[in-house]
Amino acid sequence: MTEKPQGVEPGDDSNADEAVLKAAEEAVKAAAGEVGSDELATAKREASERTADLQRLQAEYQNYRKRVERDRLTVREIAVSNILESLIPVLDDIGRAREHGEVTGGFKSVSDNLETVVAKLGLQQFGKEGEPFDPNMHEALMHSYSSEVTEDTCVQVLQPGYRIGERIIRPAMVAVAEPQPGTQSTAGPDADGPAGPEADGAAEN
Repeated sequence: MTEKPQGVEPGDDSNADEAVLKAAEEAVKAAAGEVGSDELATAKREASERTADLQRLQAEYQNYRKRVERDRLTVREIAVSNILESLIPVLDDIGRAREHGEVTGGFKSVSDNLETVVAKLGLQQFGKEGEPFDPNMHEALMHSYSSEVTEDTCVQVLQPGYRIGERIIRPAMVAVAEPQPGTQSTAGPDADGPAGPEADGAAEN
């Protein structure tokens, strides 16, 4: 029978083994914790980068959609503008026929429908007698002076103008009247005020 070394109580070996195992487990857990923190930080960084990439791609896609929509509208506006511009001579003929009372019967129905359609497509007619002359919208074909106007005024519309939105397709052809020279007095009340007393004093002297 083997004798145990003196000074060692039964059960001491198991306690030592448990302490060693416990210390080893704690060391493994600590090491695993450190590795886990690094991996977590790396995962978070990669997720942040992927999120930024997705946001950038989404912004680029939205810009692309807006650009495509803008280009589509531009192409549509150009196509509609070309069609409407080609119809202006027809509208001029209808206007002249209406002035002579020739827009009647079936021709009146067709002309009314055509004018309604082009108006829905955005074609606007402008140019009226009595409105101020605007060189951006009117083209003066005739010029005269008149004492009945106080500014350059369209006194006759020889041919209406057309526009689509803010874009002028054709300016209105008009006759323009300017104020008659000398109709506006340049002498103001200040000029008459001081002259009155001085003139009276000179007359008395």
